[in-house]
Amino acid sequence: MPQIHQIHALIEHYGPTVFFHPKEVYLPSSVDWFFNNGALLYRKGASKGESIDEGGSNLPGGGTNDGEFWIDLPNDKIRREFIKHGDLESAKLYVHVKPAFGGTFTDIVMWIFCPFNGPSTLKFGIKNMAFSKVGEHVGDWEHFTLRICNFSGELWSIYFSQHSGGKWVDPYELEYIDGNKAIVYASKNGHASYPHPGTYIQGSSKLGIGIRNDASRSSLRVDSSVRYEVVAAEYLGDVVKEPQWLQFMRKWGPKIVYDSKYELDKILNALPIRFRNSFGNLFRKLPVELYGEEGPTGPKEKNNWIGDERW
Repeated sequence: MPQIHQIHALIEHYGPTVFFHPKEVYLPSSVDWFFNNGALLYRKGASKGESIDEGGSNLPGGGTNDGEFWIDLPNDKIRREFIKHGDLESAKLYVHVKPAFGGTFTDIVMWIFCPFNGPSTLKFGIKNMAFSKVGEHVGDWEHFTLRICNFSGELWSIYFSQHSGGKWVDPYELEYIDGNKAIVYASKNGHASYPHPGTYIQGSSKLGIGIRNDASRSSLRVDSSVRYEVVAAEYLGDVVKEPQWLQFMRKWGPKIVYDSKYELDKILNALPIRFRNSFGNLFRKLPVELYGEEGPTGPKEKNNWIGDERW
């Protein structure tokens, strides 16, 4: 397993550039920017939120996601809108380094934080319907993983996380920039990771119905080879000090239930009568997360923090 100076060398050599969609308005930020600009800690039963200091030292650490605490945006409408759009200049990748396959490989997991996840766009056939609210939630943690061979130091593959799933991609299938640095495309509004530009359907691509994930190159980018922070590497003991905010196991946004049925009904009613029943059946195949959103838990509460990646 690599020592801390070798970790930095690997990241500087292989760290991907993350490209955001040219029409992306919900950009990433650093965690401390999010806290400094008004994010609040709420406790169940309390009417007001508490300011969070830059390092998150007043966030409760440990425990489980018991619903007792959560993070939200400030109540002030102008301030809320400002924070939603993030701050690309402060954004960085938060790195977790861990062994894979008994230490024969190293997984360099790169997490990126966005203060807000934008609304979804529904694709059905050749038509598209942009929702006004459905799909939105405060706080968005996404990641991708570099798997490095410990014998050769070579990049073995990259895992692209895509909502509740993802896939491993071999080096020969990747796009590159600046030599050995792969490209990661973050989808518009939802920030899922893809190896190539295009439109990806979350739902049934065969039937042509689902939530659109549009990925494209633009001037909106974060170079992880220079803008990163190693936040965890348990095998190195006290060499890497984990930030307090990483110990926050609750939600980074409040739970919201949307009346998605209302928006779906608007689509159905706009269709010719002869198509309504068939499209109604197709709508029932949409991802269940369409019908209610809540902020995500932080990286350490994810099921891939310990052990292998999801498939």
